[in-house]
Amino acid sequence: MADAPNPAPDPVQQVFQVATGYVPSTALYLAVQAGIADHLAGGPRTTNELAKATGSNEDALYRVLRLLASLGIFEETAPKQFALTPAADVLRTDAPRSIRDVVLFVADPLHFRVYADAIHSLRSGAPSAEQTLGMPVFQYFETHPDYSAIFNNAMTTLSASMVPAVLEAYDFSGIDVLVDIAGGHGRLLAAILKKYPRMKGVLFDRDHVIAGAGAPIVKAGVADRCQTASGDFFQAVPRGGDAMESRGTLLLVEGVVTPGNEPGLGKVMDLEMLLLPGGRERSADDFSALFERAGFALTRIVPTKSPVSVIEARKR
Repeated sequence: MADAPNPAPDPVQQVFQVATGYVPSTALYLAVQAGIADHLAGGPRTTNELAKATGSNEDALYRVLRLLASLGIFEETAPKQFALTPAADVLRTDAPRSIRDVVLFVADPLHFRVYADAIHSLRSGAPSAEQTLGMPVFQYFETHPDYSAIFNNAMTTLSASMVPAVLEAYDFSGIDVLVDIAGGHGRLLAAILKKYPRMKGVLFDRDHVIAGAGAPIVKAGVADRCQTASGDFFQAVPRGGDAMESRGTLLLVEGVVTPGNEPGLGKVMDLEMLLLPGGRERSADDFSALFERAGFALTRIVPTKSPVSVIEARKR
């Protein structure tokens, strides 16, 4: 006998769940700030033990963890005793696929303030961050090094999480010089250069970002093949990469917005782009049109085992 189809969600509960999405996001941020996942790396602990270890109020901490456990992040293994789940494990500082730094950026209170001003973006189409911060977001990063570090750490973490999937899915062989535009601290470029020892690379980003890019490049053992350059890519980018040659290749490591009503992280990130930097996420058709205007032709989109794809275009 066939399984009965899942019942449609109750409309009121469905809308209420979306409307209160900031609540579990805040709980997640609190748990990461307190380092709960790190304290559970050795096994289950009681909320009393966790509260003492993290300087938290025990009752408040229990209520935070109880909510997260109901969402599969942490598990209440006995009354007021919690343990890691696979989802909670990636919140550990030293986890191989840790996204701790991503949570610290996305759920940061300043980030929430930008979203509180989102009506500005809806009415104007301009980034609400400029209203919240009084300046464009990347200018804010330049003048606020502490928050810039939170952002750069988040981007480096994202790069680290997608590097293995990108390297597995796409063959970069045949590229002589790879220029990584807005490459952050160079985690992805360094990994590519390490796998392809004949390739040379150029890492390009803003001054304050490049200043922190040395360690990943040196750690990967590719410093002798990787130059760094800084500037504003809206004004100019370094020349010399393969995409600049007559038959060069342009590669984007980006999410691709799914069609129709199909869910996808790209649709969430598209609002992030609207509200903060003023960019956008794109569908396959959007990328094709963008390349066409720039004198390139979309040749293929290579999915990976991560939320991003490798989007390949060649000069016409």
